[in-house]
Amino acid sequence: MKNQSPIIEVAELFTISENPNLRIFDGRTGPNAKEEYLKKHLENSVFVDLNSDLAEIDNPKNGGRHPLPKFEDFIKTLGSLGIDKDSHVVIYDDKNGANAAARFWWMLRAVGQTNVQVLNGGLQFAENQNYPLSSGEDSYPETDYISGHQDWQLPQIWMDDVKLATQDSGSVIVDVRESQRYDGITELIDLIAGHIPNAKNFPFIDNLDDDGLFKSPELLKNLYSELFENYDQNKITFHCGSGVTACHSLLALDYAGFDIPNLYVGSWSEWSRNEV
Repeated sequence: MKNQSPIIEVAELFTISENPNLRIFDGRTGPNAKEEYLKKHLENSVFVDLNSDLAEIDNPKNGGRHPLPKFEDFIKTLGSLGIDKDSHVVIYDDKNGANAAARFWWMLRAVGQTNVQVLNGGLQFAENQNYPLSSGEDSYPETDYISGHQDWQLPQIWMDDVKLATQDSGSVIVDVRESQRYDGITELIDLIAGHIPNAKNFPFIDNLDDDGLFKSPELLKNLYSELFENYDQNKITFHCGSGVTACHSLLALDYAGFDIPNLYVGSWSEWSRNEV
């Protein structure tokens, strides 16, 4: 059975705001993310940190800039954040769900949490729709989160797999970064500009309309059906710079009714430190 929509509208969030099982998380990123959260966030939302909660940062050559944490450590993090299997988790960020909101969504789905959604339009749209705001730090009572699994349940591939895929005409590698980064014109984050050989560029921003909201499932289905034509589902891989914004496209695919394809978490940040 298909899970509920991975996208929730601000109007829907209003209607469930009193639900005792609701858990809202603020996934904004940047050098002052926590400080900005403390100044202003959606009411009852708890800050989640990309670098410490959603990644285990080490040497980017081994796993990229935002490798996944150990599965068991992430389960502990979920408990400390106050999430349990009955929680209805709603996540937003300040980048139209394109950053840590989508990554957190993918990770929750990958531990078996089904009732998890990303807020369409993120913080800015919710504020424009007069969703209640608060300041300071919110929290939820800790839980003892039990996944029922021992490892991530959504498909991933690793650098050696990507090497094989670059030489396989039956595989498609999708790079969701901005075209200028893909084309090697500019690179402000990683050491080297360019892209993985034979990768196709489909920027994540194309998942959104002019208002910064997700395009309709029908439009997304049409866009990606053309991209995926003639490719086996198991041979489709998405990546970005460090395995974060790629999740925005996986979110869009789920929204459009596709099965979620492979994620290469190491992405360009790992590949460019090893294979260029």
